[in-house]
Amino acid sequence: MLIWTNSQEEVNWNELETLYRLAPLGNKSAAHLRLVFGNSRFKWFACEEGKLVAAGRALADGADCSYICDIAVLPSHQGMGVGKEMVSRLVADSKEHKKIILYSVPGKESFYEKLGFLRLLTAMAIFQDRESGIERGYLSDVA
Repeated sequence: MLIWTNSQEEVNWNELETLYRLAPLGNKSAAHLRLVFGNSRFKWFACEEGKLVAAGRALADGADCSYICDIAVLPSHQGMGVGKEMVSRLVADSKEHKKIILYSVPGKESFYEKLGFLRLLTAMAIFQDRESGIERGYLSDVA
């Protein structure tokens, strides 16, 4: 049985670092994750038998825009509805915002479409590592 919490007080940041690497969402240090989750208006963590199995967060301004990002689920728990529940919780938290934006790992778009998200046709981005963003399918330099 999963235990859900939106408190980060009991989070083991090293465990979250491992979760992100295994999910896979890249290599993010425990200190980095503590900072970004601490600066996020909404966050959820799911544990099973004391082990962190999923996490997600949303940056939000309280009225206009909420940006859902970093939905991470252990591979052993993917395909079991955990990611869907995580997104549903963050969407519910964000319901008073005029726009809810979600940033997806390339190839996972259909998962989010099933949850009501549509493609943004005008989204633009500047990545710190532009070439990596292009190689990994996040960015396109084709107009």
